[in-house]
Amino acid sequence: MKDNQDRGAGEGDADVKDSRRDRLKLALRENLKRRKSQARGRSDVGASSETADASLDDASGEKP
Repeated sequence: MKDNQDRGAGEGDADVKDSRRDRLKLALRENLKRRKSQARGRSDVGASSETADASLDDASGEKP
């Protein structure tokens, strides 16, 4: 009788571990998407500010 109870508990633990693993996988994937999006946003801002600074320097005729 004790053996049957142990097996049942083991199967429940496996389900909990699988669901936890799935949640962690999903969270990791969402985190990666968010970080990629942030990196793209930073690179877009950096590129546009560099061109804006260059055009201002070119218009004044002076070098910093």
